[in-house]
Amino acid sequence: MMASTFQENCISVINGAPSWAVFFLFDLLDNFLCIVFRFLDQVMEEKLESCQCNNPQETSGYEFLSDHQHLSETLYRRRNIFRQAGFLRFARKLPEITKKIGIATFLRNFLFPDKMKKVPREVANRWSDCGCKNCVSWTSTDQLNVIVKQPSVSSDLSMSNKLVENVIFIHGFLASSSYWTNTVFKYLPDTTEKTNYRFFAVDLLGFGDSPKPRDCRYSLQEHVEMIEKSVILPNNLTSFHVVAHSMGCIVAVALAAKFSGSVKSVALVAPPYFGDKEGASCDALDVIAEKKLWPPTSFFSAMMAWYEHIARGVCFVVCRHHRTWEKIIKIITWRSKLPMAITELTKHTHQSSWHSMHNVLCGGAKFTDKHLESLINSGVKISVVQGNKDAVVPIDCLWNMKAKFPAIQVEVIAGTDHSSVIMSRIEVFVTNLVKLWASSGKKQN
Repeated sequence: MMASTFQENCISVINGAPSWAVFFLFDLLDNFLCIVFRFLDQVMEEKLESCQCNNPQETSGYEFLSDHQHLSETLYRRRNIFRQAGFLRFARKLPEITKKIGIATFLRNFLFPDKMKKVPREVANRWSDCGCKNCVSWTSTDQLNVIVKQPSVSSDLSMSNKLVENVIFIHGFLASSSYWTNTVFKYLPDTTEKTNYRFFAVDLLGFGDSPKPRDCRYSLQEHVEMIEKSVILPNNLTSFHVVAHSMGCIVAVALAAKFSGSVKSVALVAPPYFGDKEGASCDALDVIAEKKLWPPTSFFSAMMAWYEHIARGVCFVVCRHHRTWEKIIKIITWRSKLPMAITELTKHTHQSSWHSMHNVLCGGAKFTDKHLESLINSGVKISVVQGNKDAVVPIDCLWNMKAKFPAIQVEVIAGTDHSSVIMSRIEVFVTNLVKLWASSGKKQN
């Protein structure tokens, strides 16, 4: 007991004054990097890319938010001491000043001679994103990457007469379809006594091998529309189940609500839930990315969620140069092939990760209640699983959801965190999924 109290006191000290000092410096650094990236964007791409550094009161902030209900207010209302004080307002005009006096033009001509300008350049990614063959391979398609698992073609009459159940799997933040295909898919039955199953694991927009358009806001609506365009319509899914993890749960609930007449069940693993109330998006940011130094995962989440340009700098170092890092890791670990968990972690851009974090994880909070209510009223079965050691999504999220929607089935897995809640007992998880699908006979395909 005394040891536990001592540990809590140590954590409290670490997250006290030192925490304030570190994030104070991050406030300053992020504003400085804003100037740097604006200048580099102008030099490298001949134009200034917009960022969310202005207060909503400046320019057209409030009008922007009111006209774009699917975007999160956390994009513009993140607290920053220097931005709120307006100290660096003039400094942000430096890129425009350098353009007028010709510095940006001189550097651009020096870096990109005339003979290089005649060659069309890949414009799918920004200069700070990786442009390797794999990272831009999606430019030949406008649909999501989808992995499909289904029974092999058989002439057996009993196979052809079975009911077909379709299941869409949606991964979480900074993950991909491999989260499901490398784990759960190995245990899922292609067919049972009465049913054939067809499974679809998608790479969400901006992740994995799916498109990562630079002019996209990665809103909840856009994620749902891309799944509809890439999975539901091409495969003519008139009925289906949905299974999702973490951030994917918000997308899954929105997708199911849009197709409440077709969806048969929804299974959520560690869903972020913050209730539909005033300031829900900002509350979500405070919970998911609380500004604290310990544990390290919380510190990293806070740094990447609160500071747009620091996050872009991290993506520039890690994601843009992922091939170099992969080679180094292979040498250090003596492996010829890296685990998918490592390679998939860098398969995104700053644009896709930053906006998905805010517009889905935070912005989606204000829509979840409406979507859940629509599903329950339609008789859709909803099952939720979460670990009691989850440090990413507090277990209180589960109990708050259950309190507001008693019809939802909940299960708490002891001793598991955000990532291990499935892997800790994957066979039981799959068995429960199959039972859920079998009992959801409200609609037929």
